[in-house]
Amino acid sequence: MKKLKNKNLEWLIMADEDVIFQDATVVFDIINHMKIENYTVCGVRDGGVIKHRVFNPFVINTFFSIINFKELEIMWDKKEIIKNNYLLNNEFNDNLTNIMGQYDLKSLFEPYYCFYLWLRRKNKKILFLNAEMNEDEITNSVLYKGKVFLYHTWFARAYGNNEQHTSRINNIFNLLNFEESKTSDPIIFKDKKFFLIKKIEKNYKRIIRRIYKSNK
Repeated sequence: MKKLKNKNLEWLIMADEDVIFQDATVVFDIINHMKIENYTVCGVRDGGVIKHRVFNPFVINTFFSIINFKELEIMWDKKEIIKNNYLLNNEFNDNLTNIMGQYDLKSLFEPYYCFYLWLRRKNKKILFLNAEMNEDEITNSVLYKGKVFLYHTWFARAYGNNEQHTSRINNIFNLLNFEESKTSDPIIFKDKKFFLIKKIEKNYKRIIRRIYKSNK
């Protein structure tokens, strides 16, 4: 919000670096649908859909998401959002009967969950997209109206460094026909403290694990 506030943005499309689009134009079809049906957010559930994501099905995994940023900007309240990092029994009535994978209704696995829980408690609608696992059992295909429009390969950081992941991701590239990029002058936001913060977080977790083991 600090970076994008007051930029006259209406819709924010977010995708991880290991998201590869089969047909990026589908994104705009989804946005039109979200406008008509008054959805605030869309994405894939973080539990029960992707094999290795077995956490909360009431919120999304942020590898791909579309947000009505214009609406969000008006209602944004960071302090209130942070206070929503909790779950109540039987609070949400999502129909999960068609979800075949594992999930945990009590999971607060990701620190960003509070944002989506806050939206839901504000009666904002989430459009949950369907996804299927690929043959490699890591990549997942995301569908809209029954058609694949993107692949999430996962483990992009291993590309070029790990033979297995490099080969696996190359197999996804081979499914696509690339057009020359039409974005000639992208705006890049860099967080200079990102890697330092991540290093501190990892060291902190290691210390906590060691303390836990020593106290067992």
